[in-house]
Amino acid sequence: MFTIIVKENKQDMANAAFEVIKEVLDQKPNAVLGLATGSSPIGLYKKMIEDHKTAGRSYKDVVTFNLDEYVHLDRNHSQSYYTFMKEHLFDFIDIDLNNVHIPNGNAEDFEVEVERYEDELSKFHVDVQVLGIGSNGHIGFNEPGTPFASTTHKESLKESTRNDNARFFASIDDVPTHAITMGIASIMKAKKILLLASTSYKAKAIAAMIHGPVTENCPASVLQSHPDVVIIIDKAAASLLADDGH
Repeated sequence: MFTIIVKENKQDMANAAFEVIKEVLDQKPNAVLGLATGSSPIGLYKKMIEDHKTAGRSYKDVVTFNLDEYVHLDRNHSQSYYTFMKEHLFDFIDIDLNNVHIPNGNAEDFEVEVERYEDELSKFHVDVQVLGIGSNGHIGFNEPGTPFASTTHKESLKESTRNDNARFFASIDDVPTHAITMGIASIMKAKKILLLASTSYKAKAIAAMIHGPVTENCPASVLQSHPDVVIIIDKAAASLLADDGH
């Protein structure tokens, strides 16, 4: 079931997203959070840091699982998702890094690594999973065509995805070609899903997710069958939705 919240700007989106996370953490200080990278959740993470510093909320008992990580990128590389999470959240709250889970993009054996990550994830039940959405409808790095039954796996990234991410690298040649990602079935196990998207660049994917057929051609469309999905978007991202907002 979708709850669709349309906001004016990214700050209003971040405030609304934080209210969702805050409600979960208020009820369960040792919540399991599924986290995402990219520009969409940065405002949310700033609000979480602010809450920690001003309200004194502790994250020492919180467990986190990240959606994905680039393959063959050292975790200390400036564009690794491990570095992203440290720079945008973990370095500024009191989280125990032993409770932080991010796939190892430099694993010696990726078959072993994806099994290890899925096994670790299966020991917990994610209370809320934060998601962005790709312009092609991907969630995590589950590209169009990924089976809905997929669990954590190594994914070959589409050229459109690599082009979308090229702005973070010196050139397109530096953008990794593969990633380890939670699978669609892994994501769907979360109790609640919080999806954030902004700009007209995401409008087509948002419309396909909400209005389109449930098809592996638009991985995010699988969320139509999840019982609790909160979608927070700006007006530009909502521009192709029906007039009633649903």
